[in-house]
Amino acid sequence: MKRWWKRAGMLLALLVIIYVGVKPDILIGKPGIKAESAVLMDLSTGKILMDYNGSMEMAPAGISKLMTELLVMEAVMNGEARWDDAVNVSLYASSVGGTQLALKQGEKFTVQELFQTMAVYSANDAAVALAEHIGGTEQSFVQKMNEKSSEIGMSTDTVFRNSTGLSEKQLGPNRPDVIQGQTVMTATDACKLAQYLIENYPEVLKVSSQTQVSMHQKGIYMSNTNWMLSSIGGPYTYDGNDGLKTGYDPLTGYHFVGTAERDGKRLISVVFGTESRESRFNESRKLLNYGFSGSKN
Repeated sequence: MKRWWKRAGMLLALLVIIYVGVKPDILIGKPGIKAESAVLMDLSTGKILMDYNGSMEMAPAGISKLMTELLVMEAVMNGEARWDDAVNVSLYASSVGGTQLALKQGEKFTVQELFQTMAVYSANDAAVALAEHIGGTEQSFVQKMNEKSSEIGMSTDTVFRNSTGLSEKQLGPNRPDVIQGQTVMTATDACKLAQYLIENYPEVLKVSSQTQVSMHQKGIYMSNTNWMLSSIGGPYTYDGNDGLKTGYDPLTGYHFVGTAERDGKRLISVVFGTESRESRFNESRKLLNYGFSGSKN
């Protein structure tokens, strides 16, 4: 009898080893993540608590706007721009595709209005208008994006091609010829970007945690695309969540960079490439639960 149990135990151990080898996202003590890539970081230590395909390049869509947010906040801090500056909407900005506010050429809005709608609602026309205002042209702004990427330690696998993360086809008929190619980013780099943004500009969380923003001039209100916010309520709410950014690309799926703080501990979770809008939040919940459970890598 003892010999039979011993053989059964050895067989079970072998099956576990084989299964883990085939499915690298299923690790003992770690959650199985249904996404193309995922990374979890402890913000205070910078330690990566979980890494699943974190170095894989993907089209991140709206996640790349985190860099646009960073450069706008940096410009304001350096005195190169002010929150109450009037920003002119160009023909290109007014015709960009994807999620947008239907801004019209010649309209003017403040940097603050456009920043909030970009951060909360992921408005592409607002992102382009801000990029042109800060950089002079979007091309110059993109150069700043890539320079900043290198400066803060992001890898060469991440390359910014525009201020929005959109593909060329989605940029509209008035896209400047010099704006070409697809932005690519890794989940690990997205985590580093979020870490730098929160550490250097923590006020960004006051913006990203808003459930709704408005543009009084147009009389419209936009709800936050982050369904995990503590203040929103509902099935996807996560206690302590106050940001940070969603993204969607027709080819690579749904993405989310989230952050939450509990008992003085802040985590950053990155999920790239889920099959649905809802699943990016479900998978982020798994990561955050793992991190707050006192996990060890």
